[in-house]
Amino acid sequence: MLKRFMNDMKKYWMYAVYSSKAQLKSEIANSYLNWLWWILDPLCFMLIYVFMFGYVFKSSEQYFAVFVFIGITMWDFFNKCLLQSVRVIKNNKSIVSKVYIPKFILLVIKMGVNGFKMFISLLIVVAMLIVWRVPLTLNILYFIPILITLFVVVFGLGCFLLHFGVFVEDLSNVLNIALRLLFYLTGVFWNIMDRLPAPFNSYIGKGNPIAFLLTAMRDCVLYEKTPDLPILLAWFLFGLIVSALGVRMIYKNENSYVKVI
Repeated sequence: MLKRFMNDMKKYWMYAVYSSKAQLKSEIANSYLNWLWWILDPLCFMLIYVFMFGYVFKSSEQYFAVFVFIGITMWDFFNKCLLQSVRVIKNNKSIVSKVYIPKFILLVIKMGVNGFKMFISLLIVVAMLIVWRVPLTLNILYFIPILITLFVVVFGLGCFLLHFGVFVEDLSNVLNIALRLLFYLTGVFWNIMDRLPAPFNSYIGKGNPIAFLLTAMRDCVLYEKTPDLPILLAWFLFGLIVSALGVRMIYKNENSYVKVI
């Protein structure tokens, strides 16, 4: 299966790249501000959260604006990829029903679109680090394995949601509710380790993948800390296992997707 997966990724990689570019262009085709919306959207949310939690609720978090923006950036990627994966087969019915394409490639395309937007937001984070004069150390390089783990975990979970989204019509509604709950347990605008009592802060902070990765990113970028490497490795291995099982499930059932949709 691994050989088949690698061959399919090599064969359809350029298709995924061109499709991602086409979707990005179509999003801004009728907009006056065009690509600026990819910057303004997360910035506006950051300003709202900074005002509400930084000034109204008097958060004492250091570098709070950057703290919130990192949270929004990573959460948006995680949230959008999972929500879109549920209906990615049905939304591409015209392609799936006419030509063969490994169905997980459709998920890769969505991850490419959302990943590009996340990359733009990360460039804004770099600018904010300079403006706020955040001291940096070599620990900041841990952002690379953190992002790789995020992509692997999202791909694995997305494969399962892609599969079950074909057969369970209400899955998108259930997932939307579940992600809303998860949003408040992730610490996008507050620090889980400081706000929740022990041992619940540790359970949620390490047992929730996006919460752990988000906290790890803030630690290495803002606070000159080394992430919890054993937990980071555990989530990476979890992502690999879930990805392998998800791809296997898609290969096994993808011929039936056309009949259902």
